[in-house]
Amino acid sequence: MSSTEANLICEILAGDAEAYAILVKRYQKPIFNLMLRMTSCDEDAMDLSQETFVRAYEKLEQFKTSSPFFPWLYTIGMNLARDFQRKARASRTAVEALSRDQDLPLNPGESLSGRLEAEQVGQLLQKLSMDYREALILRFHEGLSVNELASSLGISVSGAKMRIHRGLLKLRELLGEKSHEK
Repeated sequence: MSSTEANLICEILAGDAEAYAILVKRYQKPIFNLMLRMTSCDEDAMDLSQETFVRAYEKLEQFKTSSPFFPWLYTIGMNLARDFQRKARASRTAVEALSRDQDLPLNPGESLSGRLEAEQVGQLLQKLSMDYREALILRFHEGLSVNELASSLGISVSGAKMRIHRGLLKLRELLGEKSHEK
């Protein structure tokens, strides 16, 4: 962690709440982008971003200033995103069950034609397991190094490399299936 961040955290812990605003400003965009990629909804991403910073502030005393701050913050965000995804999945299952019972279409008029490739990749990312999705998002969208990714996810560096590799293989497989559908 940079000495500047260490100083900011010491100031925050000493009661200077305005110093926390500097950290929020520095990391709000990457955290929001992470949440947007995880939820595909601006409103949910904003709520989860705010919750990430609130939780980080509440747990700042537990942060080890000898470690990088950004991966620690991402870990908090990813845990919130995972919880959100679990709750959303349970909700979707209930809606799907109701829809089947009432014989209603879930997404009337939904079509993939005319979508940009980036949107298709984003949709396909949503089909990956949470482990692979978060590894790919953190590595390629947020630019974390493999070491930072491993730290954020609480896994070994070789485990992080394996998740990235397997996630890319699965994504390529899904892209291949998508191209054969056309």
